[in-house]
Amino acid sequence: MKTKAVRLYGKEDLRLEEFELPQIKDDEILAEVISDSICMSSFKASEQGAAHKRVPNDVAENPVIIGHEFCGQILQVGSKWANEFKVGQKFSIQPALNNPEDPYAAPGYSFRYIGGDSMYVVIPSIVMERKCLLDYNGSAYFYGSLAEPMSCIVGGFHANYHTVQGSYVHSMGIVEGGCCAILAGVGPMGMGAIDYAIHSDRKPSLLVVTDIDSARLERAASILTVEDAAKNGVKLVYVNTSEYDDPEKYLLELSGGKGYDDVFVFAPVKSVVEQADHILGKDGCLNFFAGPINPAFTAEFNFYNVHYSSTHIVGTSGGNTDDMRESLKLMESGRINPAMMITHIGGLNAVVDTTLNLPQIKGGKKLIYTHIDMPLTAIADFGQKAESDPMFKELDRIVKANNGLWCLEAEQYLLANAKKI
Repeated sequence: MKTKAVRLYGKEDLRLEEFELPQIKDDEILAEVISDSICMSSFKASEQGAAHKRVPNDVAENPVIIGHEFCGQILQVGSKWANEFKVGQKFSIQPALNNPEDPYAAPGYSFRYIGGDSMYVVIPSIVMERKCLLDYNGSAYFYGSLAEPMSCIVGGFHANYHTVQGSYVHSMGIVEGGCCAILAGVGPMGMGAIDYAIHSDRKPSLLVVTDIDSARLERAASILTVEDAAKNGVKLVYVNTSEYDDPEKYLLELSGGKGYDDVFVFAPVKSVVEQADHILGKDGCLNFFAGPINPAFTAEFNFYNVHYSSTHIVGTSGGNTDDMRESLKLMESGRINPAMMITHIGGLNAVVDTTLNLPQIKGGKKLIYTHIDMPLTAIADFGQKAESDPMFKELDRIVKANNGLWCLEAEQYLLANAKKI
């Protein structure tokens, strides 16, 4: 079978090409990819090429398909997996295979015939052996693509820990009914974290979300409302810290003066990390969620409080397979709606430029539909495009009726009406 895909050959060398996929073996699965969400990690891989720890050294001779946040359906199942997977089954993939023989290998970085930015892929046996081919029962494919970034958030919440004085046992997870803060928290991943904090099984009683951008705070508050949070037992407070002479004092006042049990930092900014440290309460856990590009990134941390108040810090990079399963179930049940992460839509033809320029493209997640030809377009610009394109006119109507968010109806309309690649 022929496929079109975006392949990585080396540093800043991405190519959209058509090529032949090999016939699947008895221990492989042939699948169709419908959607892929472009991750900053793909940008990093394209910037570093073979120097990236997940990219093979011979990538120039054996290019790999990029993209690891993808969802699709199974087309053909090798005999080894016939009792576990069925033709027509929707799937999502956990790219972190954690294979002891090759710990860095991952779909979207390391393989010639599997990656999210492809129309069709051959799923190798190692994916199934590591239990990383996950069943997805939702209606919209884009939710399956968002399961991987959402699992990173779930993993972050699970990684926080707390202690009991006199005991050396760590109690994992945020403090149920405690005070939680999400700093620089209204970007795409921060909004996913707000959604999870409000709608997961373990919730704080107070959730304070900060940023310095009024427009982004207003958008977040219109989607993840104070009223909905209250219905779920959470007092949600949005704070623009740029409006306060002493924002730390105000944040501490919101906590009743005792400080926060859990603080998540969603921007790799020194002042934000130090602000998080300053508002920690006794046994407070600071989760440095944001991934810095600079390997020398540092910030000050109060070690007096580490010694006498048991404050501590954790960091996570990605989520595990259980985190991803939890994300899929929460989306399938409608408890969380990470559609709020998505700000741009495009076709397979948009992947190369989007990936190479991702840091410069403002907004949230960039969602790609692999079977269509469409420039990367901000959802907010659908109305402008509607003047000359009836497809965008209808898409604009659909998303405006859904509070400006991408949705199942929009996906189905796009797949039925967009130009095929």
